[in-house]
Amino acid sequence: MGMNDTPSGERCHIGFFGRRNAGKSSVVNAVTGQDLAIVSATKGTTTDPVRKAMELLPLGPVVIIDTPGFDDEGALGELRVARARRELNRCDLAVLVVDAAEGMTAADREMEALFREKKLPYLILMNKCDLLGQIPEAGEHERYVSAKNGTGIYEAKEAIAALYAGHENAKRVVGDLLKPLDIVVLVIPIDKAAPKGRLILPQQQVIRDALEAGACPLTVRDTELADLLEKLGQDPALVITDSQVFGKVAKIVPRRVPMTSFSILMARYKGFLDEALRGVSVIPKLRDGDRILIAEGCTHHRQCGDIGTVKLPGWIREYTGKDFIFETSSGQGFPEDLSPYALVLHCGGCVLNEKEMRWRMMSAMDQGIPFTNYGTTIAYLKGILKRSIEICTPADISL
Repeated sequence: MGMNDTPSGERCHIGFFGRRNAGKSSVVNAVTGQDLAIVSATKGTTTDPVRKAMELLPLGPVVIIDTPGFDDEGALGELRVARARRELNRCDLAVLVVDAAEGMTAADREMEALFREKKLPYLILMNKCDLLGQIPEAGEHERYVSAKNGTGIYEAKEAIAALYAGHENAKRVVGDLLKPLDIVVLVIPIDKAAPKGRLILPQQQVIRDALEAGACPLTVRDTELADLLEKLGQDPALVITDSQVFGKVAKIVPRRVPMTSFSILMARYKGFLDEALRGVSVIPKLRDGDRILIAEGCTHHRQCGDIGTVKLPGWIREYTGKDFIFETSSGQGFPEDLSPYALVLHCGGCVLNEKEMRWRMMSAMDQGIPFTNYGTTIAYLKGILKRSIEICTPADISL
């Protein structure tokens, strides 16, 4: 997998923010070396966040987010401003573009305060420095640039890369749980829901991380799992399964062998496994008619037997004996107001970066709504949750 193939969830997300006509889109184009954003002398040309996955040297694979001007006016402008602010929740670092001829305004300082509130690494690019007679000494976090003639752009890119250094996610998907030459069995059903000709992202990530740990990943369908374990002649160090066949796999794999799922590993990797474990415990307390939000980070064509819209609702109804109202969201459509819901049930979030997943989790927590994920819920419903997390988390979580 090259940098061009790096999943969005593994890229540094860089948000560019600024007032209308500060030259934000021009700076984006200058920094990226591409005509990524539409440039116009008309205020408010950028009306919606523009996202582009690309390589930005010396940083590497990134997602660039060009946002609408945060000083937009009118009812429609207020919506654009709200969307720009929401993008902060998806950013690993932020760049504030300021018109150097005008200097920092109250609106600019308000945005800088938001960066600090959200503990975001940030850089202020004082654009249009070519209009200044003399470039003043740069303040903390500041760089003087000119998108028009390229002044300071190289230095700005170096500063952006330095900002992100040390903020990279050093956590492992599974490699820290393994030793060199450990045999890891990955159970991957090939059914109607499986994508044609490829593995899904969490499966790819687990295989790669296991190899980097020096372990030996073996892939097998659930239908051949029992025969494989018999032929191995020894216990594997770990069995990782697709959550949809959790119950079947648990019956085949001896209790002495550690077992978990791709989804649980992703919850651990994205930093919300503990909250997922607390959230799943409310399922028996739900009441008839409660609303449950089933949220997915990606958008895909739903098929017969879809995990989110068919299997999970069915398993939850079967387990509780109650009838609930299930609603769904996908992609960037995660609702800000979660008050109508008694539970948020999220996918593993493999295509979302950790910042986005933690924002979704915190949105639920701040509103008092329990938050969990697919793998944790399925293991709970199948009565194997404690077993499935033993290798992943300390045993002090109350289940």
